Amino acid sequence: MDFVVSQLLTGLSLSSILLLVALGLAIIYGVTGVINLAHGEFVMLGAYCAWLLQTQLGWGLLPSLIPIFVAVALLGLAIEYLVIRHLYDRPLDTILATWGLGVMAQQIVRLLAGGELRYVQMPGALSGSVNILGATDSAYRLFVLAFALGLFALTWYVYRHTSIGLQLRAITQNRQIASSFGINAGRAYRLTFAYGAGIAGLAGALISPLKSVSPEMGTGYVVDAFMVVVVGGVQSLFGTVVSSGLLGELTGALAYLSNDTIAKALVLAAVVVIIRFRPQGLFTPRLRA
Repeated sequence: MDFVVSQLLTGLSLSSILLLVALGLAIIYGVTGVINLAHGEFVMLGAYCAWLLQTQLGWGLLPSLIPIFVAVALLGLAIEYLVIRHLYDRPLDTILATWGLGVMAQQIVRLLAGGELRYVQMPGALSGSVNILGATDSAYRLFVLAFALGLFALTWYVYRHTSIGLQLRAITQNRQIASSFGINAGRAYRLTFAYGAGIAGLAGALISPLKSVSPEMGTGYVVDAFMVVVVGGVQSLFGTVVSSGLLGELTGALAYLSNDTIAKALVLAAVVVIIRFRPQGLFTPRLRA
């Protein structure tokens, strides 16, 4: 029983990180249709913001979360206004543009902060461990899991039960018709991109005590995030949660049975099989006629 609970907790820990990273990407991709290859760099910038606030200003990680969200969201807002909004009807160009932005962000961070690994201290109140049904897990990892689920609940509520969420759903179904009813699609896209970027920044800040911080740290996360979004369904927030849970648990189990490299390869193979038979993802929202 202890072993089963321990493996489940390991999988949930991986799932929470996947959910944090993929949630912002799911929002941007699902609403605007932009394949944002710079999403991993938003994660990286959030981690560097956490490191900077901790080392230069002495702020703890938890008080830094709101400023980090605001800072990365404002950066996302500026990028959408200056670059992305001109490319919504040119999807291939958005891929190239966001890839270039990601490379630029990595090099700028390398020039300003250096290329050596950085580390963020874990909050002292969450540095201990918690016993659950005989298995022990890090209190901080459990906090990250709870935070990810809370952030998803907030996002789902905004998307399903607020006026801005109604506008986003209308734009997602048909931008032209929604615009004819007076919905400002440009503003909605801008806010969506900023919110998704801010969530990515939060993900990077929360991941930073668990991983070393470097200019390239976001590259691997963006691949995992796209797998989660594609498997769950592009326009399904619920699918994003389920997909991150399935892939996290599967990765944890396979890593225990073999190693991390083989586990990633097998998970990728499983994703390919799922896409072969369910190209629309496991969960696709039904649109009213």
